[in-house]
Amino acid sequence: MRIVVEHDLEIPLRDGTVLRADLYRPDSRVSLPTLIRRTPYGRAGESAGPGLDTRRLLTAGYGLLVQDVRGRGSSGGEFEPFWAEGADGADTVDWAAAQPWCDGRVGMLGRSYEGSTALLAAGHAPEALHAVSAYMAGSEFREGWCYQGGVFQLGFVLHWALADLLLPGLLAADSGSTGAGAERVLHALDSIEDLYRTPGLAWKLLDELAPYVRRWREHPRPGPYWRRAAPNQTYPAMRAAGLHIGGWYDIFLGGTLENYDGGRRYGGSAAAREHATLVVGPWSHCVRGGVFPGRRYGVRADDQVLDVTGLHIDHFDRTLKGTGGPPAERVRLFLTGVDRWQTFPDWPVPDVSPAALYLTSGARHANSATGDGALLPDPPPAAGADHFLHDPDDPVPTTGGATLMTGMFVGADCGPRDQRAVERRADVLCYTGAPQTAALTVVGEVTLVVYVSCSGPATDIAAKLVDVAPDGRAEILCDGIRAGYAECTDGPSPPGRTVEVTVRLGAVGHVFAPGHRVRLEVAGSNFPRFEVNPGTGGEPAEPWARPYETVTATVHHGRPLPSHLLLPVLITR
Repeated sequence: MRIVVEHDLEIPLRDGTVLRADLYRPDSRVSLPTLIRRTPYGRAGESAGPGLDTRRLLTAGYGLLVQDVRGRGSSGGEFEPFWAEGADGADTVDWAAAQPWCDGRVGMLGRSYEGSTALLAAGHAPEALHAVSAYMAGSEFREGWCYQGGVFQLGFVLHWALADLLLPGLLAADSGSTGAGAERVLHALDSIEDLYRTPGLAWKLLDELAPYVRRWREHPRPGPYWRRAAPNQTYPAMRAAGLHIGGWYDIFLGGTLENYDGGRRYGGSAAAREHATLVVGPWSHCVRGGVFPGRRYGVRADDQVLDVTGLHIDHFDRTLKGTGGPPAERVRLFLTGVDRWQTFPDWPVPDVSPAALYLTSGARHANSATGDGALLPDPPPAAGADHFLHDPDDPVPTTGGATLMTGMFVGADCGPRDQRAVERRADVLCYTGAPQTAALTVVGEVTLVVYVSCSGPATDIAAKLVDVAPDGRAEILCDGIRAGYAECTDGPSPPGRTVEVTVRLGAVGHVFAPGHRVRLEVAGSNFPRFEVNPGTGGEPAEPWARPYETVTATVHHGRPLPSHLLLPVLITR
């Protein structure tokens, strides 16, 4: 099939700004449904996006419009992430639907930020938009993007702002050469580990080249600033049916799951509610082949073997062309531990029951994996406590998990990393269950409820769920954090006061095999994934400003303060 390409189409917006796009379509006089991908990363290259086969999409009978978002590439206007994408996307849908090469039916697709542009446009409910595909996309830009549990996502935000947003544009402006601005960003990326430790050094560069990052830091609380561009605020307006694809180790997994559930429950049309589908694989944001350093999930884990392009074609055929009924497989999850795909009727998965495992320890306490911290099926009758030191100058290092930082394409510090080195630290509390006598299948959101007091004004609570194999390998499954200043809505607790803290660790689809053990890690930091709490209890606008304060946190357990881990256990019938 011959493909026709039209470059530099001009698309006018309601405010007079002109965006530019390239159109790919089969060489035919027939009007076709059109797919739109809106990107801040440059519209040249992989026209349908990473992992998708453009020619297959076109051969399946679709046109593809790839557009530079406002202020990026050759599009006009000023770029500031998030805020204009909904209205600009809706204007682009209306424009495309009126063109002679489009039959009036439009879908949107994209990965990461691009997927969010599709959801934001859907929230404006353009008449012609019938379907979206959001591949590893968030549900809002505060929680899960800039912050998690009220803590600034330092590792991701600095890397994204410097490497993904700033550098490509600076290089393009210099016509491929390395100009002064690009040189400074390259130097910053070469020393990004130093920037993580002293992020104040990055702000002069960011304030000059990307001042919006400072504004994100100045708005730590939920509120109108963030709600003006949040897909999870507009589900009832979304008439477009969504295909949602995520990874267990993707930084935006929580948003992917929320977007699916929000569309199913509250979507603004029957199609949005009935044609929503969800796929979650054993992937990080940039490693989608199922192969990580130290861990292989098998050939079937590869998103190309799964045929992610075919998933898109099936979705758009149902929702744009009306072929077939509701999806035969609404939810498809890769269960780690047994390394196989399994289908479910919905998410949250039915037939799941929360099972509590209670924290306890003995004379050696839970400090490090060599202690005697344990997880019990019933609350221990005696009150107990464990203590860990939070030293902001010596934070617990990030070791895998749902990260998106330097080295992301080779799995350098993301995914199912072995935690044994981290668990040797005395400032990491380890609570371990008994070896499983039968397989334990856990599918859903994992939560920690913990009672904590602190010697100083504040510390964060970082937690991980870990699978300990008989050979000792301690593989991270999911992790989360909760800000010491009560998720930025209240002030810190007075020193010594015991408070109940809920930490959302994220979602899993995992089977603890016989002989494996459940382990919980609790600490005060997870750096540089998350910004380090300075221990001072002050407003987090400039948390790296000295002086830091070292504090001791106490985790209480047993009656009457039964700290516990909640696992969503699949009930087999």
